[in-house]
Amino acid sequence: MRAPRRVLQVAALLVVLVAVPSPLFDLDRFQVPKELVLHVAAFGAATLALGGVRRIPLATTDLLLIGFGVLTALSTITAPNPWLAVRATGVTWAGLALFWVARALARGGLARPLLAVVAAASVAGAGTALLQAYGVELPLTSSRRMPGGAFGNRNFMAHATAIALPVIIYLAIESRARAAPVLGAVAIAISSAALLLSRSRAAWLAVAAGLTILLVEGIGVSGLWRDGAIRRRLSTLAASAALAITAALAVPNALSWRSDMPYLETLVGVANYREGSGRGRLIQYENTLRMVRDAPLLGVGAGNWAVEYPRYTTPGDPAYDATDPIPTNPWPSSDWVGIVAERGVPALLLLVAAGAAMAIVGWRRSRQKGRSPEGLAGLAMIATIVVTVVAGAFDAVMLLATPTFFAWTILGALHPPPREQLAIQRPALISKLRAGALGAGLLFGVLAAAQTVSIALAGDGSSLRRVRWAAAVDPGSFRLDLHLAGRSRGCAARIPYAQRAHALYPNHAEPRRMLRRCGVPVPPLRRAPR
Repeated sequence: MRAPRRVLQVAALLVVLVAVPSPLFDLDRFQVPKELVLHVAAFGAATLALGGVRRIPLATTDLLLIGFGVLTALSTITAPNPWLAVRATGVTWAGLALFWVARALARGGLARPLLAVVAAASVAGAGTALLQAYGVELPLTSSRRMPGGAFGNRNFMAHATAIALPVIIYLAIESRARAAPVLGAVAIAISSAALLLSRSRAAWLAVAAGLTILLVEGIGVSGLWRDGAIRRRLSTLAASAALAITAALAVPNALSWRSDMPYLETLVGVANYREGSGRGRLIQYENTLRMVRDAPLLGVGAGNWAVEYPRYTTPGDPAYDATDPIPTNPWPSSDWVGIVAERGVPALLLLVAAGAAMAIVGWRRSRQKGRSPEGLAGLAMIATIVVTVVAGAFDAVMLLATPTFFAWTILGALHPPPREQLAIQRPALISKLRAGALGAGLLFGVLAAAQTVSIALAGDGSSLRRVRWAAAVDPGSFRLDLHLAGRSRGCAARIPYAQRAHALYPNHAEPRRMLRRCGVPVPPLRRAPR
């Protein structure tokens, strides 16, 4: 199992740091290369891990997760945009593969070195955000949504940092290494400062919820504070976080906030749902849940929220900008609302049940094992689930590559050996699973690689020749087809690209306008009834 562990360790750093230069793609130039790393690592490690396996035990959690993954794959059947559906399905199955590989590593006693690298990768990502916040120019970073650092977006950075925070605390208080308290204090300081400067409400709420679990279960129930060594380490971590937050507030930075007191304003408005982004989220949730009414079983298709949302938007909806050629974000502002709309009610119920089963396992382990390493692992597992659930309630988190890598790897590495419900023991079936993992890695990896090459090839979009080549490499890119349609001279050249864009996003207004200007009849938009 050492080879799969090394694959995941290398990937943990790459899934944070990789990006490609292309101003035309503000988000995907970060997300798509990270998805490529996710697929290669998850399915590659799974293929390696299955090579020496003779028996695969399955618990209730596994069966629930398999059901969720199957329904996600089935939802692609109803998807109007199959490219997006396959992309979203790949991210989901890669996350599940990471969970199972990390759990197998934990059974082999290899969890701690894997978790240490994941924690280090999280701190490295937060560190790039801090450098950007204080004016250091880094290659491939984005000046929009600062300080995003290697993530290109401050919210994405904050989500990944928040998810890794419980395991950083766990390693700092559980490790016997002499350097653990110092390394933990440094990691907490960097993470705390980056989280503060991000002004990400979802991340702040998630961290608050996770810390509450640690305080109530860890200190209140398990009695961590009564252990002198743990008490000293917790005090060091708390002091480090306080000093980092104080320094971040005091030291001038390069962030151009409009408010004179931006962090206080964010803190005061963290739960404000009557105005601003809070009200916008509620409107988006209400409109998105109408999709569930129309497609309750399999949803509108994995990854296809943005394709269908124009049919469900209402006047005054901040999530929809009719003047923008791409009027919505690629993802909804909630994992859970997005999953139920895209993949259906049964898929969400299976995922919730799997999360609840893992939380119960962690809770029992924490209560039974107390201050032992196993008890601390259970406590960290509960906190990780809580942080992920809360962050995902207010933003797209587990729909993205890096948080998917962090959360599923951490949960798998912290999960104890499962209570077996059934087992796969037939060598022929295990060989087929290994072939399936390899095939999935090739499918999703090749698609992500093609998208990555296409994004890099398109550059800033000024060279139409390069953009045409990029569109040929990635025929599922709505942005490239729309760009070519807008830059092409004459209807004869414009129509083919506008038709391709319309086929990918049939409810978006800009391709429809282009086709109508060229005399191509387009059916009127069918708005969903309220």
